[in-house]
Amino acid sequence: MLVLAIARLTIREAARRRLLLALLILTVIAILLSAWGFSHMTTLKCEDGSPCTAEQVRGVAFALTTLLAFMFSFVLALSAAFTGSSSIASEVESGIAQAILARPISRTEVVLGKWLGFTVLITVYAAVVSVIELGLVAWITGYAAPHVAPFIAFLAAEGMVLMSMALLFSTRLSNITGGVMAVSAFGLAWIAGIVGGFGQAFNNDTVRSVGTISRLLIPTDGLWRGAIYSLEPAVYIAAQNTVRQSAANPFYASSYPAWPYLAWVTLWIVVIMGLAVLSFQRREL
Repeated sequence: MLVLAIARLTIREAARRRLLLALLILTVIAILLSAWGFSHMTTLKCEDGSPCTAEQVRGVAFALTTLLAFMFSFVLALSAAFTGSSSIASEVESGIAQAILARPISRTEVVLGKWLGFTVLITVYAAVVSVIELGLVAWITGYAAPHVAPFIAFLAAEGMVLMSMALLFSTRLSNITGGVMAVSAFGLAWIAGIVGGFGQAFNNDTVRSVGTISRLLIPTDGLWRGAIYSLEPAVYIAAQNTVRQSAANPFYASSYPAWPYLAWVTLWIVVIMGLAVLSFQRREL
């Protein structure tokens, strides 16, 4: 199929870009530095000067792993945004799109092929980084993430959402403009999620609706909550559920996103890609 052929070409082209190389280098550095830091946690001391217990070390390891998860989430989102935003826009500006579309290749196949190729890259990156990082944390500190597979799935889905949005922007806007808009949408959704959390914590329906609406319009924050819930030990969830203000914590989730919400996210991606195909079909080259 031509879609699969375009997907393979997209992966090869991404592998040749300096952005992907820089991402890999930064990821390796981050993993090595985090492993070095976690290796020194076994010597942690409590307030009275005595060595921390294994349970306390695992608690600190969980907190740091949560921060690392957000860092990798942001890096993945940033890379997905700028890679997706430049995929079609750069080819249109350089004239490559005209040469490709002169052959028996439809614009629909081009858009779907690029989306499939980037989806494979995002999923592979999320899986490899998560397995290596969480494996190192478990080996060094004893803290094992309760649900690794769901964490990978939610992290990859978050990148896919942002990449799909950037791909839509790429059909009409320049690569820089589209990338900036996608990253800005990611940041606004995260902030709106925090605002909605405050509304939930203090029983303010108006403020809570801000988070609800933002998670429907740009579902990255809702998926982030699913990823972070996958890392939380049961004892931590039980403790946080007794604290009303915990709903305002952007690094805490009381449960996975509901199945209707996940169905909405799937529909959201389908609609965005449909708009991307329609937009590219109507664009004059």
